Amino acid sequence: MTFPIWIDLGFIKLHPHTVFEALAYFVGFRVYLLTRSKDKLPVAQGIWVIVGAILGAAIGSKLLYWLEDPIRTIENWNDYVYMMEGKTIVGGLLGGLIGVEWTKKRVGITRSTGDDMALPIILGMMIGRIGCFMTGLDDHTYGIATTWPIGVDFGDGISRHPTQLYEIVFLLVLGVVLYRKKRQGAMPDGMVFQLFMTGYLLFRFTVDFIKPTPHPYLGLNNVQLACIAGLIYYGYLMSSRLRRPQHLHKEEL
Repeated sequence: MTFPIWIDLGFIKLHPHTVFEALAYFVGFRVYLLTRSKDKLPVAQGIWVIVGAILGAAIGSKLLYWLEDPIRTIENWNDYVYMMEGKTIVGGLLGGLIGVEWTKKRVGITRSTGDDMALPIILGMMIGRIGCFMTGLDDHTYGIATTWPIGVDFGDGISRHPTQLYEIVFLLVLGVVLYRKKRQGAMPDGMVFQLFMTGYLLFRFTVDFIKPTPHPYLGLNNVQLACIAGLIYYGYLMSSRLRRPQHLHKEEL
């Protein structure tokens, strides 16, 4: 297998990262429109929520990427290619969360909006990770060297953890569990999204120990620090929900 695995249409070859990233956004958005609870949120307010999520995700994904190697970022602050080429999913999720919450306060939305987003986001992330895997070394999402039989040589002669595939499998399992919980309708508003974020942040905190990224923060990397912050936030939300009577639960993302 040679990486990147180009998508050959006969008359043109397309880079897998570009194709699957675009497909992830398209499919995720279409699934959201088809599956969202239309009785919960008017279309106009729903559009504002999406705008807030997109802008917040774009900013968050860049900020967290720049913190991966702070010294290198400072050295290349005027290099447009370096500053704009990278991004992180965790930064996008947390930035999108902040963007949505800020937008909801501005337009007067008080109820939860996250449950409708959880499954489309999971599906989009799975599709996007296929492109990450097919891109190989250039995507910088692979793991460290391993002797496991499932290791993959992405082109440098080293068998590495295919962390992109680990993530796809994890998201598939998480998505199935949350889909069943949502269909049962037994959980309060916002809980599906909170469980998604908690589960994914726990996964990323763990799997990033086997990624060859700089770990300058007391043995942790930038993504792991962001995961800790997100887990503290969602831990607080869930513990507060458990302490309050059901009818007083605040509907949070």
